[in-house]
Amino acid sequence: MMTYAASADTRTAKVAARDVCVYYGEKQALKGVSLDVPGNRVTALIGPSGCGKSTFLRCINRMNDLIEGARVTGSLTLDGEDINGPEVDVVQLRARVGMVFQRPNPFPKSIYDNVAYGPRLHGLASSRAELDEIVMTSLEKAGLKDEVRDRMHEPGTGLSGGQQQRLCIARAIAVQPELILMDEPCSALDPIATAKVEELIDELSRNYTIVIVTHSMQQAARVSQRTAFFHLGDVVEVGDTEQIFTNPQHPLTQGYITGRFG
Repeated sequence: MMTYAASADTRTAKVAARDVCVYYGEKQALKGVSLDVPGNRVTALIGPSGCGKSTFLRCINRMNDLIEGARVTGSLTLDGEDINGPEVDVVQLRARVGMVFQRPNPFPKSIYDNVAYGPRLHGLASSRAELDEIVMTSLEKAGLKDEVRDRMHEPGTGLSGGQQQRLCIARAIAVQPELILMDEPCSALDPIATAKVEELIDELSRNYTIVIVTHSMQQAARVSQRTAFFHLGDVVEVGDTEQIFTNPQHPLTQGYITGRFG
């Protein structure tokens, strides 16, 4: 199968993958993926279930390290630095690369403590007033401040599903990441909550680089500027979102976009 080939120049990309393979024991989940993620844009990863989208996402913040028997080969850089280098502090890497999961997963703590957790861990605030400011700014950026300002000491788990997901986004941005990974962040939400999260993604993309895995092609078309189509562990096609959806170059992309398989 002919697959997408990225250019040799990795310097302009926020994240650059070259020939990345991922193995879970004997099973190969990614087969030589090469892909550039440009800065301050939203890149959507689309494709059928089990095609390697989430596996690739987990490579960027080394979440695959937590899976027994997982092995990653190839080159993956963040601002030109090797993500898998022996000198890389994984805790610091995950501060630079925030993650929002498929199902909202607030900590069993207060709304305030959910957002304050990362800044406390990384020593980002030198006083309570500074921490308060980080928490409130993060909640404001996540579009949640007005909804929770009188409930800061109530548990985050008491919020609605959509509010919980925005709380998780506030928690991710509280440590001032450069990059936010979102793994199907709206799949457990209703249409109204989904619309709020999509609006938020649009606002955040002005200041952050965002990579979103989505099973919804409509969502990819709405929120992203760039789209990569994955199939059976390969990247088949990458391009501007409008081009991918209106004029795909590869027959497999065409088949997926038009619903002939999926």
